[in-house]
Amino acid sequence: MTNKNPETEQESLYKNLDQMTVKELLTSINAEDTKVPQIIEKQIPKIEKLVKDIVKKMQLGGRLFYIGAGTSGRIGILDASECPPTFGVSHDMIIGIIAGGDTAIRKAVENAEDDTEQAWKDLSKFEISSLDFIIGIAASGNTPYVLGGLKMAKEHNIKTGSISCISNGLIAQVADHPIELVVGPEFLTGSTRMKAGTAQKLALNMISTSVMIKLGKVKGNKMVDMQLSNEKLVKRAIKMITEELHIESEEAAELLQKYKNVRAVLAEKSIKK
Repeated sequence: MTNKNPETEQESLYKNLDQMTVKELLTSINAEDTKVPQIIEKQIPKIEKLVKDIVKKMQLGGRLFYIGAGTSGRIGILDASECPPTFGVSHDMIIGIIAGGDTAIRKAVENAEDDTEQAWKDLSKFEISSLDFIIGIAASGNTPYVLGGLKMAKEHNIKTGSISCISNGLIAQVADHPIELVVGPEFLTGSTRMKAGTAQKLALNMISTSVMIKLGKVKGNKMVDMQLSNEKLVKRAIKMITEELHIESEEAAELLQKYKNVRAVLAEKSIKK
């Protein structure tokens, strides 16, 4: 059964926003935002099952795909694009796809989300297979682009998850692992870039970080595989090596220069012990 009155479209709990002071606006938005982590907490058992299934696929060489439109698509691309520098994985290990293509990252592409066939066409460019895993992201729970992609994935025996912000949405009915983060009416009626977007971003943070940790991309609590793409990260890497090996920063810098990343330094020193 489809939700006839989706929570994302319900009237805001606040009236006359245009008459509020700046402090009242900020306080009210913050009050709504504080509800989000509690809602996610209730979904942790379902998120746990989703993560375990993703890890199984990726241990066999599979990839993780995010598909979405508008804000949801951009959030997926953001999470996917942050994994290579954070965890040192290739850019084709976690892939974000947005309705309307890369143009839609910055500018809305008219009617892109209404095409039920395009998501599968986009996924097919990556020669997707049953080794892979797809998460469909749609605050409304009913976005045709996402729904069509998940349905085709099911036909091709590809495991799926969904992240939506309404109850009984269509994508939740199709996905193997539906996550419904029902955050309620937005402060600004219908503006799902607010609480819904925050909920989706927090959930993806949890999912991708947990997956990477279980795939061995973290040592202790450190990002030992991070890409050293700027001075700040080089300094962080030197600090990690200094603390882990109990050596001076000058020696740590020399080792980093020689072995190129933190994991390689720690592995080399471990062998020599």
